[in-house]
Amino acid sequence: MANRESVDNKFGRKALQVQDAQKRILAYAVRLESETVPLEEAQGRYLAENIAATHPVPAFNRSGMDGYAVVAADTENCREGGTVWLKVVDNIPCGSVPSGAIIPGTAARIMTGAQVPDGADAVVMLEATETRELDGIPHVGIHKPIASGRNITPRGLEISEGESVLPAGRKIAAGDIAVLAAFGIPGVPVIRRPKVAVFATGSELLDVKEPLQPGKIRNSNSPMLEALVREAGGEPVMLGAIADDLDLARGKVQMALETYDLVITTGGVSVGDYDIMGDLVREEAGDMLFNKVAMRPGSVTTAAVRGGKVLLAFSGNPGACFVGFQLFARPAIANMQGAAEPFLPEWTVILGADYAKVNNYTRFVRARLEVRDGSVYAHPAVIDESSAMVTIKDSDCLIIVPPEERGLAAGTKVRVIRLP
Repeated sequence: MANRESVDNKFGRKALQVQDAQKRILAYAVRLESETVPLEEAQGRYLAENIAATHPVPAFNRSGMDGYAVVAADTENCREGGTVWLKVVDNIPCGSVPSGAIIPGTAARIMTGAQVPDGADAVVMLEATETRELDGIPHVGIHKPIASGRNITPRGLEISEGESVLPAGRKIAAGDIAVLAAFGIPGVPVIRRPKVAVFATGSELLDVKEPLQPGKIRNSNSPMLEALVREAGGEPVMLGAIADDLDLARGKVQMALETYDLVITTGGVSVGDYDIMGDLVREEAGDMLFNKVAMRPGSVTTAAVRGGKVLLAFSGNPGACFVGFQLFARPAIANMQGAAEPFLPEWTVILGADYAKVNNYTRFVRARLEVRDGSVYAHPAVIDESSAMVTIKDSDCLIIVPPEERGLAAGTKVRVIRLP
């Protein structure tokens, strides 16, 4: 413990709780400006303003089935078992407008979804009628009385004109596209996607196309971060990998902060002799938001603000980088798009296997969800070390293990963060 405390003192590290770290980041990851995009490009974007109904839905009294639009009072005489004959004065296919009003003693042939003519207050299903001609004029016979309002969807039943239908900050999904189309909104007001610069540090990194060399590893974090940024709604700008060179990193970070909305780095934030991002952030300590978080993995996650732009420096360990992105970068990217809820959802589930690891910090354990016998279980990854990469692909949640827990038994209820 003494060695760790001396290292923390040397590097000015004081652990911040995860929620406090998130608040500091979101204070600077502010909503960007709005823009208008075509309806067909709006899916996955965040609405910039409330959308209100431009007309009621349905916009007219709508027939719920094929049949005859009638005045319900005309069918009262059917109670004695007789048949009421009504003159058919109109034929209304779906999409057509009635030629006139229905008065007592008349009816209109009507199709499902068509506009019910004025005067009619019920639709008799086709199967409950018969037809004949009287003096060359078509008539419909009704055998049973029908209540007023039956088989008619009234105007404005779903939505009234002026009613709010989609709130600002909502992430647009397929159902929302249908709503926007129904109200004739071809251009959708959304928040601009943030441009997120990503680069990695480390002299040990190889490009994905390079053959493996002794002492080297391929840069898997950058492609992962690119995918995560895109998944979060941002536009990734890949700036490659740089060697452990403080001057080079300084220049690259400064350029990125001046050009893009958010800068993410991976690697170089530990306490080693070549961890340049930690050194770079400490150069202007007044701009540092934090350089240690009370979490595992990724306690060395670091954040700073320069010129109003946030710099997020994650561990080079893939597991820590992945968890750090979900906890800090994803909410920041969502907040910059005006998301009503920037954080991933939390569920309470059942632990599917014993978890024995003990920590002084909150641990976020990669895990896999399973639905069994109507309950949701979370199975922790067998290997959840910070450096482990392969288990990321099998994880769809993070189990939250508080520091006061001294091991958890299978069957215990636990909180999880649900991953996209």
